[in-house]
Amino acid sequence: MLAGLYQHRLLSTVQLHALYTPHHQLRWTRRVLGRLAARGLLDRVQVPRTRSLWFLTEYGADTVETAGPRAEPRRRLSTVAQAEGPLRAHTLAVNDVGIAFVQAACERGDECGPDSWRHEIAHPISQARGRRPAELLVADALLTYLQAAEDGSFVLHQRFIELDRGTARPSEQLASKITRYARLRHYSGAAASVSAEVPSKPLWRNYYRSFPHLLIVLADQTRERMRQRIHRTLALHQSDPAKEHEGTVPVCFVTLEDLSRQGPFAPIFISAEHPAQSVNWLGQPPPKEG
Repeated sequence: MLAGLYQHRLLSTVQLHALYTPHHQLRWTRRVLGRLAARGLLDRVQVPRTRSLWFLTEYGADTVETAGPRAEPRRRLSTVAQAEGPLRAHTLAVNDVGIAFVQAACERGDECGPDSWRHEIAHPISQARGRRPAELLVADALLTYLQAAEDGSFVLHQRFIELDRGTARPSEQLASKITRYARLRHYSGAAASVSAEVPSKPLWRNYYRSFPHLLIVLADQTRERMRQRIHRTLALHQSDPAKEHEGTVPVCFVTLEDLSRQGPFAPIFISAEHPAQSVNWLGQPPPKEG
């Protein structure tokens, strides 16, 4: 639990229970958290509906760092003000996305655990020029899922996660971010002095076996509002002038409510390529009856 809070910053009691003690009663999870808090390793805030949100103290972070290697090497602690502030809902929702995949993996015998998603993954998509720094593309999270195939082999899936709560950016900005992911797909980071006769590989190949698809998760909006936002975003992306040069990337949309209730293998996703047909997170349509 300490390592999970180190990596994911802020988790509710229910989220910690789902990740670490799913086969025990929720009161057991509360008891464990209470003991950790009594030792000064954790702190918490109370939010409406009597939910407790937990985060590490400095002592707790020191303890995790002393214990050995961590999946997430960056130290980013939450304060009481941050846990109660506007970023709270965003962080919790991103963690709900990860938990939905963890639960699916447990049910199916795949591999996806508390360390399988990382927050705020940044990649450059331009070079620094003079005093102007390099432009960065920051994904809300990167998710990794190892799927067990029927023949005994394994398939590694990775997804860039964008959480959209419809509160801060218009649909045009969400559409333009899809195009920025396409820029990442082509960006090599090569210096101008590199010989044109030697094509440089895209920078992402230094980190990924294949380019991660983009998953946009919508939350905290009415269903009608989310439906409109998906269709407006797709229409704006299709008409984006930069798309003619940058191309596009595989992208799917899903609501957080559907993802949490039905899981990623249900046909609840809308693919940008075929928006009229519901698919699962791998782009597969539901099996035909009969």
